Amino acid sequence: MEKKKIKILIAKPGLDGHDRGAKVVARGLRDAGFEVIYTGLHQTPEMIVNTAIQEDVDVIGLSILSGAHMTIFPEVLRLLKEKGATNIHLFGGGIIPDEDKEKLYQLGVGKLFDPGTKISEIVEYLNNLFKEK
Repeated sequence: MEKKKIKILIAKPGLDGHDRGAKVVARGLRDAGFEVIYTGLHQTPEMIVNTAIQEDVDVIGLSILSGAHMTIFPEVLRLLKEKGATNIHLFGGGIIPDEDKEKLYQLGVGKLFDPGTKISEIVEYLNNLFKEK
């Protein structure tokens, strides 16, 4: 019996138009054997959560470089809870100060990666996450 691939939604919320990193991560995760959906630019939290539920993903990865991380991550978590989809893991990356990372971790956001993180680190994180489940 073939093992089910972990399904990941990579999203660029808000008005941030810099998506090279998100595309590199999406391709790297796909190359590592994950099933990856990339939503493209300018997604709202509602669009991200609705797509995640419709596509039955295991994980949402947000790429935020705009400084809106303290608004967007909590809103995505709220919507996941509201829609009964708390089984979907949320992680992300971008330019996020350490003190904000701590606050987001306390809210339930998974690992937050800085720009320049090696794809292998993200792959290892996700593999370990699902090894535990």
